[in-house]
Amino acid sequence: MRNGFWPSFHNQALLHANRSLSAGINYENRFGITELGTRTAGLIIPAGSASLGAVWSHFGYNHFRREFAGLSCGMALSENIAAGVQVDYIAEKSSGEYEKRNTLTFEAGLLFSVKENVRIGIHLFNPVPGSLRRTFLTTALRAGAGIDLSKSLFAGAEAEMRSGEELILRTGFEYRVFDKFLMRGGFSTENSSFSFGVGYLLKSLKLDLAFSTHERLGITSSASFVFKIK
Repeated sequence: MRNGFWPSFHNQALLHANRSLSAGINYENRFGITELGTRTAGLIIPAGSASLGAVWSHFGYNHFRREFAGLSCGMALSENIAAGVQVDYIAEKSSGEYEKRNTLTFEAGLLFSVKENVRIGIHLFNPVPGSLRRTFLTTALRAGAGIDLSKSLFAGAEAEMRSGEELILRTGFEYRVFDKFLMRGGFSTENSSFSFGVGYLLKSLKLDLAFSTHERLGITSSASFVFKIK
């Protein structure tokens, strides 16, 4: 439910708030293992009353890799409600005798502005009935709420349900230390993971660094750059 460049690809309803032509790149180094790295690139284009988005990511290495591509659109339906949808293409390939796996699905989100400082978000991924599903993907439903406690402090929490898995709870905050410097922290019940990070704003460039923990496997780090082109 938090406005921004990357959050818009986690709930496409947030795209409507992005009114500048923007591009971003991200690299995630999972547990310090190069073969588990993920490279991501995104683009947001304002288009009249809506905003369009495109995102691509690559995970893995020569013996196993996953490619993800998505095209999205988000717009305000009224003063307090926004909606968005994204079409996804996912391809997996393994070396040896395993087959390639390709699938096409979609995801959608809603955003409700309850008050000026309170927002509620709902997101649904791969909403295909089990009897019709011919894919390796699970279905996931997320719902969360966020509040601006002051001009400098934002806090939020969400719950996620995935088909065949236990409920996941997440909570986090963002604090603006001064005009251009942000601090963030959070916790997820999935693998009892803590996360923390910083953000820095420099005119049309935004830099983010983040770290998350795993109770057994160690630390995952990520870095991203977002450029406001116009």
